[in-house]
Amino acid sequence: MRKPRIAVILDENTSTGGTRYEAAKGYFRGIRDAGGLPFGIPYLPEVVDVVLNEFDGLVSVGGRFAYPDDWYIAGEISKAPPSERFDVERAIVEGYLERGKPILGICAGMQMLACLNGCRLTPDLRASFPTASEHDKSGHFHFVEIIPGSRLANIIGRPRIEVNTFHREAIAQLSPAVIASAYAEDGIVEAIENVSSQFAIGLQWHQELLTAQDHPGNRIFQSFVEAAA
Repeated sequence: MRKPRIAVILDENTSTGGTRYEAAKGYFRGIRDAGGLPFGIPYLPEVVDVVLNEFDGLVSVGGRFAYPDDWYIAGEISKAPPSERFDVERAIVEGYLERGKPILGICAGMQMLACLNGCRLTPDLRASFPTASEHDKSGHFHFVEIIPGSRLANIIGRPRIEVNTFHREAIAQLSPAVIASAYAEDGIVEAIENVSSQFAIGLQWHQELLTAQDHPGNRIFQSFVEAAA
């Protein structure tokens, strides 16, 4: 039986000049362990049609780079550097949404999925939400509450899980095209779902860093690959 071919948009080292592609091995491990075949995708316009037509699912990975100014709440712009990743990734995500192919967005990938569906971001969640907990710290964990009846709730099978957190930007305004399927205890949106798609789920946390553990969130990779089969 043919294994689903999964495109993984690569990240880049934006903090040190953007000269190298990079991605955590956990993305590839999670897809493989779920029965898929992962392939890293560079930021070349020539690959867009190939990814749209020859791959079965898309993982949009984490990263730190600026989105267009109008993707942020009024009066705010990103503090992150620009990236040539944006145009290629946007074309691929839009194409997958149009075709109804499965998408899993993680961290920046969730924010791309959210904004293409009309949501807006804050570039600094602690500035916009002064009572928010720590979210931008490597190795830090917090709990998220999963919304009953959401696709995410059906996948994970638990009302509450502990996740890592390493993001400065966050969704500040939701649109009718998505639902929030998980929140941190301080009210920050931690997962979204595109209401009109078979499988278009975004996670604010980095599930790829938990694939070597017996973590309930790894069921998301399993469900994603099954949707791509």
